[in-house]
Amino acid sequence: MTTPQKKWFIRGAIAVAVIAVALTLWQLLKPGGLPDGIIGGNGRIEAIEIDISAKTPGRIRDIVADEGDFVKAGQVVAHMDTDVLNAQRSEAQAQLAQAQNAILIAQSQVSQRQSERAAAFAAVRQREAELSAARKRLARSETLAREGATAVQERDDDQAQVEGATAAVEAARAQLAAVDAAIGTARSQVIGARSNVDAVRATIERIEADIRDSDLRAPVAGRVQYRVAQPGEVVAGGGRVLNLVNLGDVYMTFFLPETVAGRVALGSDVRIVLDAAPDYVIPARVSFVADVAQFTPKTVETESERQKLMFRVKARIDPALLDRHITQVKTGLPGMAYVRTSRDAEWPAKLTVNVSR
Repeated sequence: MTTPQKKWFIRGAIAVAVIAVALTLWQLLKPGGLPDGIIGGNGRIEAIEIDISAKTPGRIRDIVADEGDFVKAGQVVAHMDTDVLNAQRSEAQAQLAQAQNAILIAQSQVSQRQSERAAAFAAVRQREAELSAARKRLARSETLAREGATAVQERDDDQAQVEGATAAVEAARAQLAAVDAAIGTARSQVIGARSNVDAVRATIERIEADIRDSDLRAPVAGRVQYRVAQPGEVVAGGGRVLNLVNLGDVYMTFFLPETVAGRVALGSDVRIVLDAAPDYVIPARVSFVADVAQFTPKTVETESERQKLMFRVKARIDPALLDRHITQVKTGLPGMAYVRTSRDAEWPAKLTVNVSR
């Protein structure tokens, strides 16, 4: 090989080496080595936090769940002191007995008034019979007086007896009406007494509901994150006692630029890789895309500045998957979320899901 040929061969080898190095660097330095249609963003695992609070003011009797404990939905985690509520219930139960006794008294008054009505009605019938007899005597007296067979004084006496019998009938009827009114009043007292019984029973049910609510229960399954209050402390109505992390609603929040966020649809596939466990790829789906940019420059005048707008995205992990790995779920862990912006894009091998569903 001649000297010029050797020079060209060396130059060609150098060029090939440079191209190979450039390709290698391009593969290493391109954003995440992701194919078209897939983009990534860094974020942090989060979960819904729930405060377990006292419904009514009171003193914390004890807390039976420690920080870090896993609790089931409906499990009792703390008890509030119920001495005052128990006393209120006893008082209401006594009032219930009193109200029930008032019903019996009112009903007996109705029976008594009904008996009085029967007597008053009989008196009316008696007075009406006396009036009828007096009128008949007066009619005979008037006939005899016109014929001169009897004295006028006797007729006048019979006339007075008719007027007296008429007044007696009216008095008896008034007495009957008064008894009817008394019966109506007594029946109203029965209705009022029964209403009082219903009101006291409702009060007892409310107090018993407060007693049941004094057993603070976990609304969902999760892990106790920390105690807010301690046994013996007095808290106000709505005062927090424990903080619970709902491990059935875990998601990663990350940010994407405006040029990409607009192509991300709800329900899009997401792959999550945590810094603490880089060998595991966790499946998720987009559950939220903000409609307002989170990071906005002071002025937005050029296309390059508009591309600086970042939108918040949430990727929710399947609750069934979380339930199978509940003891390993932790919040606050940083990592990367990769989202597919095109349905035709294929996931690279390194983002193949390897967590059992």
